[in-house]
Amino acid sequence: MIKVEIVNCLKDNFSYIIHNNNEAIVIDPSESKPIDQLLEELKLKLKYILNTHHHFDHVDGNSGLKEKYNCKIIGFEDDSKRIPGIDICLKNEEIFNEKNFKFKVYHTPGHTLGHICYHFFEEKKLFTGDTLFSLSCGRLFEGTYEDMYKSLSLIKTFDKDTLIYFGHEYTLSNSKFCINYDPDNENLKKKILEIRKNIKAGIPTTPSVLKDELECNIFLKAENIETFAKLRDLKDNF
Repeated sequence: MIKVEIVNCLKDNFSYIIHNNNEAIVIDPSESKPIDQLLEELKLKLKYILNTHHHFDHVDGNSGLKEKYNCKIIGFEDDSKRIPGIDICLKNEEIFNEKNFKFKVYHTPGHTLGHICYHFFEEKKLFTGDTLFSLSCGRLFEGTYEDMYKSLSLIKTFDKDTLIYFGHEYTLSNSKFCINYDPDNENLKKKILEIRKNIKAGIPTTPSVLKDELECNIFLKAENIETFAKLRDLKDNF
């Protein structure tokens, strides 16, 4: 059974250390120092780095960690020229199964063209990077509204008890947008109370449960691309 450690990086990034016995994977190392410190503290051997996409705040720790731990860097095949230090290029829906770790890759364009999510399906844990946040989704830097809508529609098909591990602590801000445009959502009101309680106590809002996102995330509730596009434009200017 894998364990997940949440690592706060930079201003509001989440990186993740996944470990099984004494071996570890890091997802989206924004910076190397806090990750290295926790790896040392837990006495873990870093075997792989998994990048969801190429943006600097998700890959800046790649080189430092690779130099120290001689680990392999994994990313999407179509993003191989933009992931620093990449060693292993995976295809859409490819299953990786080595060194006590098993996951499936899903291509989820929208935020970037080469964005992927990592699904540790045996444990029902989905690492969504900047595709899906709690109560929001990523900005469209490279992809289209249709790209992101299809990516979110894919995520909606996962088991409802899937844990969503996302890339940034934007949840409180996202909640203000959702409640503004979905003011009668009682499930959302309850979730906002929980969010505020966690933030006040210094507890990360990641992971979220997919069931909660389906009930509360206004972007997942959009029934067509036109509605989604309007919401995304409103959020960009909120």
